[in-house]
Amino acid sequence: MNKFHYLMPTEILCNQDVVRENSNIFKSLGNKVCIMTGANSSKKNGSLNDTIYSLDKENIEYIVFDSVEENPSVENIINAFNAVKKEQIDFIIGIGGGSPIDASKALAILLKNPEMDPYKIFEISDLESIPVVAIPTTAGTGTETTPYAILTDNRVGTKRNFNQKVFPKYALLDPSYLIGTPDEITINTAIDALSHLIEGYLSVDSNVFSDFTAEKGFDVFNDCIDSLLANDFPYAIREKLLLASTLAGVVISQSGTSLPHGMGYPLTYHHKTPHGKANGLLLKAYLNFCYENITLRRKVETILDLLDFDTVDQFGQFIKQLMPNNCCISESDLRKYTLSMMKNEGKLKKHAGPVEEKDIYEIYINSLTL
Repeated sequence: MNKFHYLMPTEILCNQDVVRENSNIFKSLGNKVCIMTGANSSKKNGSLNDTIYSLDKENIEYIVFDSVEENPSVENIINAFNAVKKEQIDFIIGIGGGSPIDASKALAILLKNPEMDPYKIFEISDLESIPVVAIPTTAGTGTETTPYAILTDNRVGTKRNFNQKVFPKYALLDPSYLIGTPDEITINTAIDALSHLIEGYLSVDSNVFSDFTAEKGFDVFNDCIDSLLANDFPYAIREKLLLASTLAGVVISQSGTSLPHGMGYPLTYHHKTPHGKANGLLLKAYLNFCYENITLRRKVETILDLLDFDTVDQFGQFIKQLMPNNCCISESDLRKYTLSMMKNEGKLKKHAGPVEEKDIYEIYINSLTL
């Protein structure tokens, strides 16, 4: 058996009304909390109201920071830190998609290490944090079961994973919070989850447990394909999408993400392409590249089989139907992004085999040229 290390310390609770029915877990974490969320969605879908109900029930004081940006910057985290640093916060609740929950993880680090330079969060490793509770209201990032947080670093002009490991203490999954999610966001986040499953499954750091989880994730995702194509998302499908996303988070918490994520970051930063779509547009060419690797070919075939596609081209047609390529990116920009990706050792080393500059450029060109 291959040597591996598997750790999944997040306690996952899934049920409609899960937040109201488990208010006691908040009391176990302290007496004062900061709620990190965006400006609107958590108010509309009821998740913020349910959280406040549970906190009031347990007599826990709370402060709401509802100014988390999409793709939160370090400056955004600093603003949150300055707003609550004198409040003796015991734990943080992140409500929303990847942005508020990732921001919660970063703030949890700063509150535990208040004297540090916030930008050192990318450099210093193994910093401790105060506890985080994740309440996802989209189905895509899987951050509720990963130790990662992606922040925008405006100093270098891209998104970066902070150099820490902050698993949420609890992940509270309620599919009803996803009911009103717009179709485009539902599709983009679903493809983000699929890219996690694919990249984690093909990663050099995958192991027997993460592979079993990924294969179950593909199976669950397959049940959602017709609904994604039809823009039809009843409760049962929302539940499956949320489960697929959380399973995908478990996968990448073990094996990480690979080339599509690293290559997708500049598309989001420079061209405002939604993160899930940026990954999705690259997936067909990425699978073709992996299929050329004899050690990955069997896994690519397993992915296609579990998703009920006969060929990579058929898979690519599915992606094209969901998210037409309307990007307009010059070849000179793609050359620049290729050179940047070749410096991303963390993502490159996740691929089982050598990756050359021409390989990255060809994935970009084959994916993004109109």
